Amino acid sequence: MAEFNINILGCGSALPTTRHLATSQIVDLRDKLYMIDCGEGTQIQMRNMRIRFGRLNHIFISHLHGDHCFGLPGLISTLGMLGRNGELVIHGPKEVETFMRPVMDLFCRGLEFEVRFNPINTYEHSLVMEDRSLSVYSIPLKHRIPTCGYLFEEKQKEPHIIREMTDFYQVPVRWMQALKQGKDYITSEGEIIPNSRLTRPATPPKRYAFCSDTAYCPSIIPIIEGVDLLYHEATFAECDLPRAKETFHSTARQAAEIARAAHVGKLLIGHYSARYEDVTPLLQEAKAIFPQTMLANERMVLSL
Repeated sequence: MAEFNINILGCGSALPTTRHLATSQIVDLRDKLYMIDCGEGTQIQMRNMRIRFGRLNHIFISHLHGDHCFGLPGLISTLGMLGRNGELVIHGPKEVETFMRPVMDLFCRGLEFEVRFNPINTYEHSLVMEDRSLSVYSIPLKHRIPTCGYLFEEKQKEPHIIREMTDFYQVPVRWMQALKQGKDYITSEGEIIPNSRLTRPATPPKRYAFCSDTAYCPSIIPIIEGVDLLYHEATFAECDLPRAKETFHSTARQAAEIARAAHVGKLLIGHYSARYEDVTPLLQEAKAIFPQTMLANERMVLSL
């Protein structure tokens, strides 16, 4: 079972190429799947990577540019043909529902499951979705149209029971949940056994931030401070900075500067412009600022 994996389905930008597909990722948290963006080719990549459609219940759309959402109609139609009956929630700017409702009325009639749209204020950092496993927050970004990134925060797990110690003190099974909640064990003779002797802390919760599309935006730094992994767009090289400013995108150097300032664990760059047949210079540019940088590639799976 995947503890916390990031699956890269597509990491190109708006113009399709044979090298990269349009943006889409799947966060796999203990076999619960959360999709980020849904460009063309997304469902084909899910097949290629053997990702199970039925485990997907939430889709997070960053903004309404085609390379981030043109795969949605096809994916929803496929889910209907697969016999899905559970609710599908699509989170994103309010314009996502404006785009999808007429398309669904034409091509997705008679679905046996509900598609619910959760509109997000892209100008606020706020809680978007929460379940037993994680919380998802919006990250206001700077682009040509309303756009937000997403912060995935795993919830703190319960402490681990040290079986050798609970056996030694003959702790009854009925006490186990109390131990996980941090309580000390009291023996039948009234002796108090400290919780720290019977449990050890769980692995610290992981955090993943997705920030694309966006111009250089230092205001996101407090939101993503210390995340284990940051995905930040690096559409252009620094030599094409004027084009980056014109289109409200970032350079690889700017992505690395954000990562360094936010003290993140690792940086993953993507959303490459079609003008670059070789994106190695983007990696070199970013690593000169932030050495813990990686290039995103289709079918890549990263474990936090």
